[in-house]
Amino acid sequence: MEHFATNLIDRSAPESLLVVAAHPDDIEFCVSGTVMRWIAQGTQRVTYCIVTDGGAGGYDERLPRQAMGDLRRAEQVHSAKRSGVDDVRFLGYEDSYVEPSVELRRDLCRVIREVRPQRAVIPSPEINWSRIADLHPDHRAVGDAALRAIYPEARNPFAHPSLLKEEGLEPWIVPELWLMTGPTPNQYVDVTPVFDRKVEALRIHTSQTAHFDDLAGLLRDWLGDHARAAGLPAGRMAEAFQVVQIDG
Repeated sequence: MEHFATNLIDRSAPESLLVVAAHPDDIEFCVSGTVMRWIAQGTQRVTYCIVTDGGAGGYDERLPRQAMGDLRRAEQVHSAKRSGVDDVRFLGYEDSYVEPSVELRRDLCRVIREVRPQRAVIPSPEINWSRIADLHPDHRAVGDAALRAIYPEARNPFAHPSLLKEEGLEPWIVPELWLMTGPTPNQYVDVTPVFDRKVEALRIHTSQTAHFDDLAGLLRDWLGDHARAAGLPAGRMAEAFQVVQIDG
């Protein structure tokens, strides 16, 4: 079952979905369980858009730093397949130096107009002071850029005019936006049925998770907190979002 903190809008599985994240593994930590559930419920097209290659990540000092980006891209593609997602796109921005620049907003607009999602999941541009892991500035910068790309730029034919004039990409309105890692969630999705698959997908990011003694326990605690906030029974696990309806 799913628990909804509010029932103001239709929150069934979308036909098409775009998930934007700053780094490889962000999606697996924050939203992969929800993606798995939506796919099982009928979502036909899912695109992951990763802004950086994660080149500043990793914990093994023996691994050559110049190999990290290639490794993390490969981990992300493999992990996405475990979740049922084949379309993974990397924008190639430098890890830890992301800004909500015009260039990034244009690149995100391009992806939005190409995949034409009914729903987008992005990082929240707001600070969540209750979780230090959510304070990475890349997350907020990507959230800021993605929010601007979704509203108003992707829908505006006069924003980034080369996308329409030179690439033939028509404007697109994203009807619904889900923010992850923000301070004020209003939507919880029960991911207990796919929890084991979520852990498996995250473990594929070996460069980022091999040092955890109990990755499943860490996730169980975190998602358990969300489930309690949602009012779910003991033992359930949930992912948390703030849902924003975007008028056409």
